[in-house]
Amino acid sequence: MEEYKRQFIDFMVESKVLKFGEFTLKSGRKSPFFMNAGAYVTGSQLKRLGEFYARAIHDNFGLDFDVLFGPAYKGIPLAVSCAIAFHDLYGKEVRYCSNRKEVKDHGADKGNLLGSELRDGDRVVMIEDVTTFVTGAAAVEVKGLIVSLNRMEVGKGGKVSAQEEIQERYGFPVASIVTMAEVVEALDGTIITPQLKAAIDEYYEKYGVK
Repeated sequence: MEEYKRQFIDFMVESKVLKFGEFTLKSGRKSPFFMNAGAYVTGSQLKRLGEFYARAIHDNFGLDFDVLFGPAYKGIPLAVSCAIAFHDLYGKEVRYCSNRKEVKDHGADKGNLLGSELRDGDRVVMIEDVTTFVTGAAAVEVKGLIVSLNRMEVGKGGKVSAQEEIQERYGFPVASIVTMAEVVEALDGTIITPQLKAAIDEYYEKYGVK
């Protein structure tokens, strides 16, 4: 496992973004772990988070893209911090773009977009959420979607993972900074006790991809 992935796992725990215990998810599933990306709130956290996303995007999609698209609202700070990180880490200028929940009908920046315009031919990497908005705004090429944690759970169709469902539906690759298997590997024997490991194994027997 790459060192930045281990660092990211520790970062999630330290930031209280990734927690272990007993949680009821929105789906109704009982889960031994829970992730709340909204817990990244400080400047130092957002700086590091942007760097982790940038490294994962570089590893999975390279540098051959123009725009980072972060869907409103949570995706906005992710796209901004990641664009800054690309400049700092790789010397690459990328534009950031987000959609507005409500269309702005006045001013020089009126319309559906916040940040950069989307132009025909732009190559776009999306962060943390799927939206068909980008393809409706311009004739862009979606290079892929990056998420922070691949939970490795079966999707709504009940056969393949949620990430594989997205790939099949939209036709672009989906990658993550880390997978839940990597989290377990990194934390096994420390934060993840034998009892917790058994609970995680039981959870994936029910909801994991076979």
